[in-house]
Amino acid sequence: MNGTRASLGPLELVDGRWVLGDVGRSGGGAWVEFRAEGLYAHARDGGEHAIPWPRIMLGMGLALGGRHPKSGNLTLLGMLGGLPGAFRGRGGGYLHMTLRHPYENDAVFFDRHPRWYPQTHLTLLEELLRQAVRAGEAHRLADGDWLGRVVGRLAPLKPWTAGAYRKAVEDARQAEKRTGA
Repeated sequence: MNGTRASLGPLELVDGRWVLGDVGRSGGGAWVEFRAEGLYAHARDGGEHAIPWPRIMLGMGLALGGRHPKSGNLTLLGMLGGLPGAFRGRGGGYLHMTLRHPYENDAVFFDRHPRWYPQTHLTLLEELLRQAVRAGEAHRLADGDWLGRVVGRLAPLKPWTAGAYRKAVEDARQAEKRTGA
């Protein structure tokens, strides 16, 4: 896969598919693909893990670096991975979620890109994932056109407060509802 055209932090459109993580990593990598049936996690060792959309509940969280940062969604390794130098592009991130039937917490790993992820993009992405799941619209994340338009609305924004992030994502989602998409 190559030919990236749009992105919001680690979420990018590659060859017509929305993926979370660096699919172009040499030697194989880990990434999460947004498919019609659900999330499809590709592991570094070639293993695959599917999570159907209806199993995901209570939103999704995003963490870069370690699995559980003490605050926010970045650990030290998560910050260093975006800086020039030896740590550039190293490490990865986790997409956290609570699943139903049976109820369990799950986290799928993805490799980070060598590029810097702006904190604004990370926060907007996490809020988009959270709102889509809470609204019962997680399956919309697999609609490439819908997600592309929402990402296109969110990527240039620079909200300053938690409320502004929530409103920006809500406005982007509502704009898609008004257009009938």
